[in-house]
Amino acid sequence: MDDDIHRRIEDLIQQEQRLREIGAEDSEQAEARAADLARLEEQLDQSWDLLRQRRAKRKAGDDPEEARVRPVDEVEGYRQ
Repeated sequence: MDDDIHRRIEDLIQQEQRLREIGAEDSEQAEARAADLARLEEQLDQSWDLLRQRRAKRKAGDDPEEARVRPVDEVEGYRQ
């Protein structure tokens, strides 16, 4: 499962890089690209959070399969 999460993270990073390389021709395209980037960043944060949860559970002797993807607003709330 951890390998799946790592692959997901790598895929999201590649998508993010491709979006950042694309030039926007007008403000509508720029807004759409910014929205796509924001969604990708949220998904990345959730994926990293899930991986950290799994590692913490494993270290504590708990079942890492009990880790769940948390809502974006919860994960984003950890940033400080």
